[in-house]
Amino acid sequence: MNILMIKLSAIGDVVHTLPSLAALRRLYPRAHITWVVEEAAADLITGHPCLDRVLVSHRKRWQKELTAGSFTKSLAEIRSFRRDLRSRPYDLVIDFHGLFKSALLAGMSGGKRILGYKSLQEGSGLFYTEKIPEDMNKHAVDRYLDFVAHLGRLQGQEPTAGPPEFLIPWDDTNRRNVTALLRENELREGEAFVAVNPVALWKTKLWREDRFAMLSDLIVTEAGLPVLITGSRNEQPYAAAITGRSKSGHVIDITGKTSLKDLACLYRQAALVVTTDSGPMHIAAAVGTPVVALFGPTDPRRTGPYGALHTVVHKEMACRPCFRKECPTGGCMEDITVDEVWERVKERLGRDS
Repeated sequence: MNILMIKLSAIGDVVHTLPSLAALRRLYPRAHITWVVEEAAADLITGHPCLDRVLVSHRKRWQKELTAGSFTKSLAEIRSFRRDLRSRPYDLVIDFHGLFKSALLAGMSGGKRILGYKSLQEGSGLFYTEKIPEDMNKHAVDRYLDFVAHLGRLQGQEPTAGPPEFLIPWDDTNRRNVTALLRENELREGEAFVAVNPVALWKTKLWREDRFAMLSDLIVTEAGLPVLITGSRNEQPYAAAITGRSKSGHVIDITGKTSLKDLACLYRQAALVVTTDSGPMHIAAAVGTPVVALFGPTDPRRTGPYGALHTVVHKEMACRPCFRKECPTGGCMEDITVDEVWERVKERLGRDS
């Protein structure tokens, strides 16, 4: 049996789909499973033991190059990707993404049976041969597992009891990278630290740099733990603004120095991760490290850190969750105080010490 999974992005959404991959492998232990993913999140699943093949779409780069008039290379890569996509006769295609761009790939795959949600976002349902309801009152992890539960019931099997299985396949190379990074910043192996991930893709999810700096100083001076600021290379200016405002010598900027698998390995060693609503938040939750998450315009019931280890800090406001990327006031994040977050950090550090 050949199965195609489609979940293109973003980092958090790919993490949310990992339990469904593990559940699919249990349901179809001998199947050949392929996952189509976009470049930004591909590192999370490359080498996953439940996968036989990863197909990486460079859609965003192709779009930029085609818009800029660079046709030859992009069109050749697109044709090659399409050949790879259609190189296996898929018995089952599951569109976990549920948008036009993913449903189009499902249709292009030539799969006999294409499963998606009834929600019909962007006309995606036109490509499906089979649909299930999408319950938006559930967390994304549980919504995606509904696909596997549906397939299991058709075979007379009920969903397997137990917690969802999040596996990010880091290896010895990632462990060595993290060990070297910690040593480079004068942290001993096994020494406790707190990781702070201050950046998110939406401006409305951001918390002020000076507040992250004050919180980080409290963690250093009151909890006695060094703080590592994590993020990608293009997030270095935000991290530099935090370390520049910090009055402690133990708030360390390591942005741009970790791959996604390195980051998972690093977070696994952290005592706590303090974060905005972002992909790294979901990586931290997936590896089982306690999270204190700051939420503004989005709904933590749908996309919060998954599991009981975690604490969400948010403000009850009539306008939230609004899911807006632009806001004239940003009040839902602006009204979160340093003292509120520090209290949650203290509770979580004490509870999980």
